[in-house]
Amino acid sequence: MKHLLILFFILSFFYSTNNSQACTTAIVSGKFTVDGRPLLFKHRDSGTLQNKIMYFQDGKYDYMGLVNSPDLKGDEVWAGTNSAGFSIMNSASYNLNLQDTTSLKDREGFVMKQALQSCATLKDFENLLRNLPKPMGLNANFGVIDAKGGAAYYETSNYNFTKFDANDPSYAPFGYIIRTNFSFTGAREKEYGLIRFQNAENLFQMAANTKTISHLFILNKVSRSLKHALTGSDLSKNLPDHYNSNRLVNFTDFIPRYDSAASVVIQGVLKNENPRLTTMWTVLGFPLSSVALPTWIAGGSQMPKILMADTSGNAPLCDKALTLKKKIFPLRKGSYRNYIDQAVLLNKDEDGILQKTLPFEKLILAKTAEKLTDWRKNKVSVSKIHIFYNWLNKTVEDFYRDKFGM
Repeated sequence: MKHLLILFFILSFFYSTNNSQACTTAIVSGKFTVDGRPLLFKHRDSGTLQNKIMYFQDGKYDYMGLVNSPDLKGDEVWAGTNSAGFSIMNSASYNLNLQDTTSLKDREGFVMKQALQSCATLKDFENLLRNLPKPMGLNANFGVIDAKGGAAYYETSNYNFTKFDANDPSYAPFGYIIRTNFSFTGAREKEYGLIRFQNAENLFQMAANTKTISHLFILNKVSRSLKHALTGSDLSKNLPDHYNSNRLVNFTDFIPRYDSAASVVIQGVLKNENPRLTTMWTVLGFPLSSVALPTWIAGGSQMPKILMADTSGNAPLCDKALTLKKKIFPLRKGSYRNYIDQAVLLNKDEDGILQKTLPFEKLILAKTAEKLTDWRKNKVSVSKIHIFYNWLNKTVEDFYRDKFGM
């Protein structure tokens, strides 16, 4: 019995570290994007499925970020941008600090909050890492972009960091860098997230070849990818006939997964643009049942209510997405939860959940593009952004009520 208990705890630890924190991330130099603006992408997998967006004014710069809903004060931020146009996210790395017995750990969310409070450029972030007390309690790949065109990863352990510059062709010949849950400076035999890394690499390589890397590509093709790099399967093909066809399919090692809690794509600015118009696209709850909504520092602390915690402590959009997720994953006990009902997601009748959300999101993307074209040319006002936020709130609420009865 003792040996069984030990095995149980080992397996539980393995599952939590390699599944619950299994993010897929990328950064892209503006030199290689469709519109010349750098991009930062975090597909967040977490044991905390309830997430929200919070706005902060407690540092040198105003900032907003993705926060766990139970974190009432926003002590940790998991992806965000600030009024200087500095943006940051991370993926956990499991092949650094392997021989380090330091007890201090899991400080990534606190450090990202500190960076958003105080940093304007990549150089500022590098100085922050150098000056933090050692050991730092870090085991991560930090992705950063700034308003000066900077875009880089920092593979960071308790004592050191190594920079990988997306503007350096020796590191990023096609302008993008991808990280899942291992670092290239770490022990290669301890790499986790290799299949998701290859999934993303295949998609980004194709987009680079066709010069179509954009926030639209990441939101639609990467975050919602149903392709599997190892098996070659593509769940967007050979669809079931009807919504009620009940086709269960293993859903392991895709970019989206049961533990996917949010996706964030931060679209930076050109060097002569207002950094407060850096656009943070957030898909709360579950990417296959949620929609991407934009926010800007230029809009101030009044953000779309559907992205912020209400009296329940949760964001309404997150609640809606998680409710629909239960239909996609009808079996939620143990390893059964790794199986989706493909017919509920996509089917030949075209009434699957994803077949409803993506066309609606396309409307939001198009409407936002119209607004940004105007705001980038003319001086944007807080009131105009608030009017647009109100439209987003109503339009999204109406959509989930009309299409899903929620």
